[in-house]
Amino acid sequence: MKIGIIGYGKMGREIEQVALEHGHVIIFKINSKNTHELNTKNLSAIDIAIEFSTPKSAFENISFCLMNNTPIISGTTGWIKKIDQIHTLCKEKKGAFLYAENFSIGMNIFFQLNKYLAELMILKNYDLQITETHHESKKDTPSGTAIKIESDIKKSLKKDGEIPIKSNRIGNIKGEHEVEYFAESDSIHIKHTAHNRKGFAKGVILATEFLENKTGIFSMRDVIKN
Repeated sequence: MKIGIIGYGKMGREIEQVALEHGHVIIFKINSKNTHELNTKNLSAIDIAIEFSTPKSAFENISFCLMNNTPIISGTTGWIKKIDQIHTLCKEKKGAFLYAENFSIGMNIFFQLNKYLAELMILKNYDLQITETHHESKKDTPSGTAIKIESDIKKSLKKDGEIPIKSNRIGNIKGEHEVEYFAESDSIHIKHTAHNRKGFAKGVILATEFLENKTGIFSMRDVIKN
């Protein structure tokens, strides 16, 4: 496949490496210094765009791709209050869009464990906390992954109000997410730790291959079930 990468930072470079290992071709790479290259002509040369930019620019990047009938995958967090507008645009253009807060296969298995555990904890006398830890340069707090974990728990528990999320920004940690239920007698923890970015990048390329020749709105759950 011919791929355009929008957001060529650490994650973008990791995605490029894995894409090349899978035999794909990178047509362009957009960073803060060449945003003018995200244009209609360049989009016409690719099969799919992969967007890992910033919360500030993600909505515009995704909208521009959909307006130009370019399938797009996004993993940028911190902008999803506008995601309903993207869904509407995707449907209007009969486009293809896949968004995930986290592309790690292991993390997506964790999401399912988290929902199952929450269902088991209904009416149990346990307090609950979510903790997420990332590298110092991560811009959004709490992480998009932690927000999804919270949302899934609230749905499973049929719980209103916010669940405490503790956010840590330390060194070069790639990503840790933990859910803890605790009571006076005992506690229950589930935790996912990312050791490097390659696991995320492999998930992105798996999603890219999944989205080929499709139309509609998808998530990593669709990719894993496929």
